Amino acid sequence: QVQLVESGGGSVQAGGSLRLSCAASGYTVSSSCMGWFRQAPGKEREVVARIYTDSKLAYYADSVKGRFTISQDNAKNTLYLQMNSLKPEDTAMYYCAADLFPLSLAYCLYQSHDFGYWGQGTQVTVSS
Repeated sequence: QVQLVESGGGSVQAGGSLRLSCAASGYTVSSSCMGWFRQAPGKEREVVARIYTDSKLAYYADSVKGRFTISQDNAKNTLYLQMNSLKPEDTAMYYCAADLFPLSLAYCLYQSHDFGYWGQGTQVTVSS
């Protein structure tokens, strides 16, 4: 049974930091394509970051590049999103997702495609 459980969200002041965690079970994080997505009220869901876990190569949306870092801990079978220099526009529900059998690194990082498994989400609120 594949499950993804996010945690680490909360309320912070602009300029602050948070680290989101995505605990996975039922498969190995180290051999998948995983991503963080977010959705704010009235907006479409958008990609924040994606990682091809075999090589640890990652893609970041321009809006978070240089501020956010996606990473993994294979021993804990967990995905992370370190968020620094947070801005009010980062306020959203953040979701962890997994594609267990990516076709290629390029497909994982750069192609629009369905991620088959999703977590329940964790709320991030940034105030100014």
